[in-house]
Amino acid sequence: MENDELPGFDLPDTSNTSEWKDKSKSTKAKGGFMAMGLSYNVVKGITKRGYKIPTPVQRKTIPLILEGRNVVAMAKTGSGKTACFLIPMLEKLKTRQAHTNARALILSPTRELAVQTFKFIKEIGKYMDLQTILVLGGDPINSQFQAMHTCPDVIVATPGRFLHLCVEMDLKLSSVEYVVFDEADRLFEMGFGEQLNETLNRLPESKQMVMFSATLPKMLVDFAKAGLNDPVLIRLDVDSKIPEKLNMKFVHIRPDERYSALICLLKYIVMEGSQTVVFVATQHHVELVSYVLHQAKITNTFIYSSMDPSARKINTARFRLNKVSVLIVTDIAARGIDIPQLDYVVNVHFPGKPKLFVHRVGRCARAGRNGTAFSLVSTDDEAHLLDLYLFLNRTFDINKATEIGTVPPDLLEDEHEAVLKWLANQHISGVLNTATNAYKKYLSTRPVASNDANKRVKSINFNMLPALRDFNEYLYGDKVDEKKDVLHVTLLSKMQNYRPTGTIFELNPHQNSAQCEVMKNKRLAHSKIIENFQENAQQADVVRHDMADMMENILPKSSDKEISSTFSNVVSERKRNIDELYERKKKKKKNFKKLKLGKSTRDTENYIPYHSSDKHTEDGLAINSFERQAQNAELSISTNTQEMHYRPGQKKWDRIKKKMVSVENPKAGKIRTESGIWIPATYKTGRYADWKEKTKTEDILHQEMGLEAPKRNEEIVTTQWKRHNLKEEVKKRMKGNSGEMKTPEQIVRERLRLELIKNRERVNKHVKNSNRKRTAKQQKQRQRK
Repeated sequence: MENDELPGFDLPDTSNTSEWKDKSKSTKAKGGFMAMGLSYNVVKGITKRGYKIPTPVQRKTIPLILEGRNVVAMAKTGSGKTACFLIPMLEKLKTRQAHTNARALILSPTRELAVQTFKFIKEIGKYMDLQTILVLGGDPINSQFQAMHTCPDVIVATPGRFLHLCVEMDLKLSSVEYVVFDEADRLFEMGFGEQLNETLNRLPESKQMVMFSATLPKMLVDFAKAGLNDPVLIRLDVDSKIPEKLNMKFVHIRPDERYSALICLLKYIVMEGSQTVVFVATQHHVELVSYVLHQAKITNTFIYSSMDPSARKINTARFRLNKVSVLIVTDIAARGIDIPQLDYVVNVHFPGKPKLFVHRVGRCARAGRNGTAFSLVSTDDEAHLLDLYLFLNRTFDINKATEIGTVPPDLLEDEHEAVLKWLANQHISGVLNTATNAYKKYLSTRPVASNDANKRVKSINFNMLPALRDFNEYLYGDKVDEKKDVLHVTLLSKMQNYRPTGTIFELNPHQNSAQCEVMKNKRLAHSKIIENFQENAQQADVVRHDMADMMENILPKSSDKEISSTFSNVVSERKRNIDELYERKKKKKKNFKKLKLGKSTRDTENYIPYHSSDKHTEDGLAINSFERQAQNAELSISTNTQEMHYRPGQKKWDRIKKKMVSVENPKAGKIRTESGIWIPATYKTGRYADWKEKTKTEDILHQEMGLEAPKRNEEIVTTQWKRHNLKEEVKKRMKGNSGEMKTPEQIVRERLRLELIKNRERVNKHVKNSNRKRTAKQQKQRQRK
């Protein structure tokens, strides 16, 4: 490829390295990738991919990773986190080393994110001579055994299957020098903590670790403290938690109008030809929503966790190729998956955690593009909406909010009637019942909103909301009469809030019935009490407003000097001197008759403390303190499942010993498989030994070297150095026979040819032995005669 084909950079020829260095020095002022001191092939792959200017998170993290530092980076979705750890990895590895084990390991929480990372490596590493393999759960493990025998440079894997390969194959990870945990918070939330700890124990101490995450839960902080040496925390999530070009819209509905409102959004608001991702609560709702959209003649597809991996690939490819306009997913697609040209995101079920909302809506408005996120809010989600505004540091005023509204009744009623007919079908009754029960379970397991939000939501009247402006623009065009819309909404709210004065027994006063007469007499008897109650309520409101006005007029406005003097008198006197913080408190001596425990038994001359005396001062003056920064950025998530986890120091009553004994961790030394079963971390299934026996891997290596094949009844212990020596010998023989290395196809053909020759030799040997025994037997019979 010629240099003039690269957009954004005029790259010189690689033959003249001095010219390349001078060119990179001249472009440092531009702030591009060339200013980071990257090699020619790396920059060539970056520019070919279309990247010209690094993002803020890339400017901060890439130089630190190239220096060899351990990094924990927090950034919002769509900020280019994947390139932050792939570009330094390519720069560190540079060329392929065919006869060594893997040198880089990338762990991803989901299959889709791992596949996306694998494709991204192939794109930007197009001009690098590196081999990358993909290890995913659900794929055939025999093909992964074969891939590991090719000695790849980079392994992109999910934690469960990679640890399974490590145990089965007795992999030696001593050559791994670069480790990446992508979406690390999601790795721990999905229950991969045990797999990560086991994998970390197998890695060398000289490794460099990089962790990228959108949030920083407590489990991730503890893992980083234990596994990383002097890490650097980089935060770019403080300014804005959602993309700047993302428009958030909230649609208030009743719970039974959820699917009708979704159809109204997809039919009337979402533009034709655009792509939309619809998030639902559980996988049971995925099939139900897909059925409803098919009935509404809206093309869609869906993916969820328990779906077959090949089906998930096919459905995702259909949406990427724009063959369908809607993709229905669960929260499995809320992390890390970059769907190009995505315009809309719709939350059918409101998420229980604000950070999960951020990751959902972060699928669109990426890389500087515009996007819109619609969220359906019912009566069960109003308190969580207030928590979301508090999390985003925004004020919620229902009277001034323009991003929240309702669906016009005339549009909603037509679609609601059609949805009720579709759901009444007997073919969908089973799915409907399952989805209804799943939603009840979802509400019971969803994190509860804060107490302040539950209190505040009672004072907000969501019935006064007007129609969403997008629907008004669809109905009335650009000329939207807001006054007319407000009058229409107030009239509807008065109709909804209307409460008749009579009861059900007084519907027909002309009818002479005993119930009607009893209610009339009861109302006459308590008429004075009702009037007094209404008058007292009105007077209380008037008094409350008058008292508020009086307090504003009576109370004087305090000056700044008065406030400062009051603060110094009340607060400053309670402050302790900084020297008192480090003074040791003198213990009160307890007077006993025989024992005097007031004196300290510590030898002050020879005592060596764990920390220096000025440790607190040094920590306060430190430039980079990961513990302090992580404590400020830590996000503790309280769920019902975490309360049941094992905590160190727990004790229980032992009936046999008649005393309290410590509780052993039931998950110590165990890992959870892909099916959710806890097994010992060292458990082997023997599939790798069967695969070696079936493919004759070691026999082929010995045959290529001209050595005798090992006996089957002996235990064969294949170590890393043995395989390395065998491959080195094969390489020398191949180089001696020909001037260049063989291709993989030639090696496979040669192995098949050798296997056929070996089988023929075995058959011939067996025939010769049988003939020899037969002739020997005949000779003995002749001698006897």
